[in-house]
This record gives sequence, structure tokens and C-alpha cells, in this order.
Amino acid sequence: MHSRAPFACNPETSRGRLHLEPGGEARGPRNIFQRDRDRIIHSIAFRRLRYKTQVFIAPDGDHYRVRLTHSLEVAQIGRTIARALGLDEDLTEALCLAHDIGHPPFGHAGEDALEAAMAPYGGFDHNAQTLRTLSKLESPYPLWPGLNLSWELMEGLAKHNGPVHDPNWALREIDGAFPLGLSQFASLEAQIAAISDDIAYDNHDIDDGIRAGLLTLDQLLELPFVEQRWRAICDRYPGAKHEALLRELIREQIGVMVNDVIETTKARIAAAGIETADDVRAAGRTIGGFSDELAERERTLKAFMYANLYHHRTQMVAAERAATIVSDLFNAYCNDAQLLPQEWRDSLPEEQPARARHIGDFLAGMTDRFAMNCHREIFGGQMEGPGK
Repeated sequence: MHSRAPFACNPETSRGRLHLEPGGEARGPRNIFQRDRDRIIHSIAFRRLRYKTQVFIAPDGDHYRVRLTHSLEVAQIGRTIARALGLDEDLTEALCLAHDIGHPPFGHAGEDALEAAMAPYGGFDHNAQTLRTLSKLESPYPLWPGLNLSWELMEGLAKHNGPVHDPNWALREIDGAFPLGLSQFASLEAQIAAISDDIAYDNHDIDDGIRAGLLTLDQLLELPFVEQRWRAICDRYPGAKHEALLRELIREQIGVMVNDVIETTKARIAAAGIETADDVRAAGRTIGGFSDELAERERTLKAFMYANLYHHRTQMVAAERAATIVSDLFNAYCNDAQLLPQEWRDSLPEEQPARARHIGDFLAGMTDRFAMNCHREIFGGQMEGPGK
């Protein structure tokens, strides 16, 4: 067991769970954060990430990342950084594993379509949907709704991107029942989970983009900091296979980012006089993250990825088809509740906006392939799947 820094979240002083559980945390050797992590791993919502879009919608190839594999990669990076900083690894890992659970099918295209459909009913936000799923919709226990996760995990999921000053209806509802201090920053564990997400998708999306033939190495080498690292790798491994060199480039970029976060975060902790987890929350700024120099490079890399991969013509065509599927399904279920599965129909509220939000919950939980199958059953075979 690594030593825990004084500013880390401590399972022994956790603020606990919303619902008291018989026997408390005494079931077996696990502490509260370890049990949180395990509840997420064993949840149906986590398993569904296997068939939810990361970059490519319903990809044909077996080697492309999906939300599940992305979440596992984020957790590996997060745990590495947490260990180096003396943070609670289990809480960091749980935050990384859970962070994408609220994403609807088809990635950002599906979210945009669901947000538009839900606009008259309070809108949709995947981050709030993550907490809604874990605190209400995923209910395997007989005595309470949801997974009854710790305050620290719920807080971290709510605020991993910073304080939330204008929460949407879903997050307001959760915060009303279990106040999460939305106006403050989150724990360092949550901040590290957020930056680990950036590190993972910045680099792994490059890997998938090149594999799919939508990105080329020549395009990538237009970025000076990437070109410099590529030349050094080629000099270091003369005669190595091109694919191996590309994967070494990805590994090195991840390593550079991880080391930068560790050193930058240590320096900010010292400069701000951070001594406790509450000091982190009250710091008034993000403590865990990139240096200014690397943050600028990362913004340049993101802009490159949007221009060359995320907004690639084939991606945009797929996104349009995906958006149509989500919009069609939402309208179909709103117009005819008999199309919903029996268990969702039985619990469908009569009044708005609760009725539309219930349908939004059903849609948000869909995988890519389930959404395509539902669309096909309702509308026939008039539309190819978005990944085709």
C-alpha cells in the first residue's frame, strides 16, 4: 500500500453515502472507495460502454476503441498519476471508470441530438446523466435506488471539470438530495481523473485515426512538437517497423504528458500551501493539470484533431445519420409510448417534463447497436447504420 498524502481523500474520513447501509462498510476487507469502484465495474451501465462510440460510430474493426476500452485506459493513466502524487488510487480509478457512463449512443453526435430533443424539457448533459444513472437508474439493491456511491465519488463526477455554477435540472435534483458543494473545486483525485481523460483521448484517438486511414503521419508531423519527437524516435530505432514507431510515438507523448502533470501538480501544491483535501477544494483554481506550455501544445493538438479527424467528411456523414436515429427515436417514443419496452412503459410518468426525461433516460442508456436495431424495428430498413 502506497503512503497517502495529507491532501488526498481518505476513505476512513469519507462523508459517507446518501443511504445508510446495514453493516456499514464492514462487508469484507474493502474500504468505501474500493467498494465504489467495484460497484461501477459490476454495473450494467458500465458493461454497456462496450458498444458505445468513442471516435468511430459502430466501428466495423475489432481494434478500435470504444467507451469501455477508453475508460480502462483513462483509469490506468489516472492510477499512475495518483500513485506518484500520493492520492487515493481507488477513488481516482473509480472516477475514471465512471466518467463516461452518461454518454448516449453515437458519441457527441448522439448527445447533440438528444440535447436538441430535450431542450423543451430542461435539456440533456452527459455529465449530469452519469450521476443520474449511478444514483437513480442503475438500481440493483433492494433498499435504495442507485448504487449509493460515496460523497467523494459523486462530488468528483459532478465537478471534475471545475465548479458548476449553473447546474441543469438533473444535477440540481441530485445536489438537492445529496449536496455536493458545486461552487467549489473538486478533489485532486477528480482533477487527475479529468486530465487523464484528456491524455488518453488526445493520444489514442490519433492511433485510431491513423489506423482508420482518416489521419496521416504527414498531417501529424505538421505539428512541430510532434515532428521533433518523431524524428528523435526514428533516430533511436533505425530500421524499426513503421507501425512500431507510431506506437512508440503515442507512448512517448503519453509519458511526456503524465510527467508534466505530476511535476506541475506537485509545484502547485507547494506554491498554494495545500495541506488537506479541503484546501484543494478551496484553492480557487485547478491544482492538478498541465503546465502552461504543455497546455498550449495540448490545445493545438485538440484543434488539429477537430479539423482533421472529428470533423472529417466521413465522420460528419456518420454523425448526421446518428443524429437522425436519436431524433427519430425520441419523437417516436413521445408519440407512441407503446413502442417502449414494458418495464419503461410501466414507469412512464403522465406529466411533462418528467415524461420526456424518462424517455431521455431510456435513449441515453442505449448502445449504438441497440439504437440502430430499435430504429430499424420502428422505421424499417430505410436507413443504413451510421458506421456504414
